[in-house]
Amino acid sequence: MKRIEHIGIAVKDLEAANKTYKAVLGAEHYKTETVESEGVATSFFKVGESKIELLAATSPESPVAKFIEKRGEGIHHMAFYVDDIQSEIERLKGEGFRLLNDQPKTGADNKIVAFMHPKDANGVLVELCQEK
Repeated sequence: MKRIEHIGIAVKDLEAANKTYKAVLGAEHYKTETVESEGVATSFFKVGESKIELLAATSPESPVAKFIEKRGEGIHHMAFYVDDIQSEIERLKGEGFRLLNDQPKTGADNKIVAFMHPKDANGVLVELCQEK
């Protein structure tokens, strides 16, 4: 793993959260994107070499909607940049970690992604990210 790529924050209202984080960070978001397969609308802010990704559910059945229903708004995941996502998946499985994805899938921000089970990382959903 090379670096923290982004921190994902689940929000109920993307527009309101954009205003909040614009005030907190002193900068506008630079990109919004909908990821249909995950049922989320996203918004990205740059913070040094890392990013903040705001995630709002686009359907009540999406994982983010269920997360907010269960835990409320807040940190949803930590994403780490990797050079070779398939090798990292295999390495983590070899270490005994459970992956939610055996194969990478399309994510936001021109990335392919895979997730590690939060129960194996002290309750934190870990995302692996690689450029497409």
